[in-house]
Amino acid sequence: MKKIILAVLAFAGASGLGGPRAVAQDPSSQPAAAAPGSAEAFTSQQFALLLKDIRSIKKQVIAANLTLTDSEATRFWPVYEQYSADFAKINDTRAALVKEYSEEYGTQTDEQADSLVRRWLDVDIAAAQLRQKYVPIFRKVLPAKKAATFFQLDRRISMMIDVQLSQLPLIQSQD
Repeated sequence: MKKIILAVLAFAGASGLGGPRAVAQDPSSQPAAAAPGSAEAFTSQQFALLLKDIRSIKKQVIAANLTLTDSEATRFWPVYEQYSADFAKINDTRAALVKEYSEEYGTQTDEQADSLVRRWLDVDIAAAQLRQKYVPIFRKVLPAKKAATFFQLDRRISMMIDVQLSQLPLIQSQD
């Protein structure tokens, strides 16, 4: 379980590296970390704060790397906020799956493993479908190149998070 918690913490760290420019962050906005060696100390409240922090960092990275005119920004950010809220539901499901996996790790049955992988794939499908839904919406408020840049940034950040999540211990290693 300790490896799982560490992967989730790395998940948070990776999201801050989503673009070519570094984004500074106020250390006071960081969630309290679990005591070293104490995976149980990582509470649901801390996990929720971590997810909130990831969302904030993502917005900062997009703002730092997507060049918008004042007019474009006025139209873009409300659409982004709705997209972000819709995507948060998907990421909340993903986070719940990680938490479930960490709680079941070492005792997971074949049925639980099968259910987990199917639901994880469903989350991936939902993310792709949401992006497809929002392409024409963002295109209404941004020129094509800027909308494409936004989706490139969004995917890069998501892929970096996925790389961190790929470090979760393998299900088979719990035997």
